[in-house]
Amino acid sequence: MDQCETCAYYTYDEEYEEYFCEANMDEDDAARLSDRGQACPYYRDGDEYKVVRHQM
Repeated sequence: MDQCETCAYYTYDEEYEEYFCEANMDEDDAARLSDRGQACPYYRDGDEYKVVRHQM
């Protein structure tokens, strides 16, 4: 899942000092995504300025 770095659900946890996905998915969903290597259905672009750049 190389899209994770730009996803809005991919956040840093200071307690564990690592990044993780905050999307609400169960273990089966996570396993299916890692096995098939397909695009994540929970992906949401974390770029807040994408719309603004498009309007320029």
